[in-house]
Order: sequence, then C-alpha cells, then structure tokens
Amino acid sequence: MTIRQALHLIARCALVAIISLSITACAHRPPESDADALAEYERINDPLEPLNRVTHDFNMAFDTVIMKPIAHIYRALVPGFMRRGISNVLDNLAAPFILANDLLQGEFERGGDTLARFAINTTVGVGGIFDPAAEWGIEKHKEDFGETLAVWGVGEGFYLVLPFLGPSNPRDFAGLMVEFVADPTSLYLDHEDLEEVGYARTALEVIDFRERNLETIDDLKANSTDFYAALRSAYRQNRAFRISNGRSSETKAEEELFETEMDEDF
Repeated sequence: MTIRQALHLIARCALVAIISLSITACAHRPPESDADALAEYERINDPLEPLNRVTHDFNMAFDTVIMKPIAHIYRALVPGFMRRGISNVLDNLAAPFILANDLLQGEFERGGDTLARFAINTTVGVGGIFDPAAEWGIEKHKEDFGETLAVWGVGEGFYLVLPFLGPSNPRDFAGLMVEFVADPTSLYLDHEDLEEVGYARTALEVIDFRERNLETIDDLKANSTDFYAALRSAYRQNRAFRISNGRSSETKAEEELFETEMDEDF
C-alpha cells in the first residue's frame, strides 16, 4: 500500500468515525415552542458542536505543540525571498486543478487567466519561482471542487471540524476528497513515480500556510472570547467570499486565513 492509498483509507475511516460519533454527540435541538432558541440553533447550523469542539481542541493542541513551532522555525531559517518563491511554486503547481474548476464552473475568463498565469510563470517565472504574471496584471485566484459543488447548487450542510484539517462541512469535505484523488499535478507525479515529490509538496503546503498565517490566527484568537465560534464564523464568511469570487463583503483577513487548498491545519 502506498502512502497515498494509506491516507485515502485514513480519510474514509475518519468519515465513518465522524458519522458514528455524531449519533451520540449532537447538540440538543430546542423545542418548537422556543422560537428564538430554535432560530439561533438553525442559524448556527452546528448540530455536532460537542464533537466539533472536542476535535477543535485536539487540533489546537496539535497546532500548539507541532505546527506553530515548525512554522516559526521555518520563518527563522528560510529567508523571506525564498519563502515567497516556495509559495509561488506551490501556487503554480495548483494551477491545473484551479483551471479544471474554473471550467467546471463556467468561469471561462478566469480559466483563461489561470492558464495564462501557468504558462507565463512556468516559463518566464522559472518553474513558478517568480510571479511575472501578477506584474503583468494577471492576478492569481483560488478555486476548489467544494466551490464548484456550491456553484452547481449543492448546499454546504452543517458545520464540521475535521481532525488535523480543521473547519469544513460535508460539501467541502467531499470536494477535498475529489481533489485528493483527481488533482492533475498529483496524478502526474504518481504516474511518473515521483510520489516523494508529491509528499514534499503536501508538507510544504501545510508549513507555508501556517507560517503565512501566524499573525492572522494569533490575532483572531486574541480578539475573540470564543475562538471556536470565531473560527466557525470566519470559515463560513471566507467560503462565501470565495464562492462569490470576491463579490461578498468579507474582510481581507478572513480571505487570507483560509486561502490554501488544504482546509486547514489547526
């Protein structure tokens, strides 16, 4: 069994565990007679909140002990220009999957931008290390299959916190699984027996995301009385921002907090 197959099996087992635990870990639904409490329950849409909070606490402990220190070490040891180059390469490697979702959503102009950015940055940008496309006015954007499902009319469902991966919902989790098995770059690396490159890419994506969001996450934590609820709200607002292609009124900080394809590692 390859590492990729093992991770796929772990993801399937995690989904089964989530469904099983949800049977006994649901938040109590208010009675119909309490209209205000029922409306708030439906607005929050977090029926698994007891389980989600336990998972959130586990993720935060993992982040405190493992991910945050690694991010600080990465920032300390790797100069800023090298970190920017790594981020650019990771963005460039994600372009084929972003292009596929642009086209699936009928966003052909954005798809053209994605294709142009990939061609320019892969060649002029020396394999994506530099971002001349942005200097020429072709700005990057993100798309994932969860967003594609939303454009197709699939509802997000209830709020869900995944072990290690963080905030999600059933629609976005399904989109993540599609990306896991159908990302063109990963498929190419597997076909060329370059799985080690794929593992290095994944590790760098996680570390790069955490390093870029050290201050953002700390600020969100410091400025909220309930970090779990603040993170839930920020995640939903960010997804609305992404799905609307920036037409919603969410803040730039929330956009940056969840800008990677790995939803998310805390």
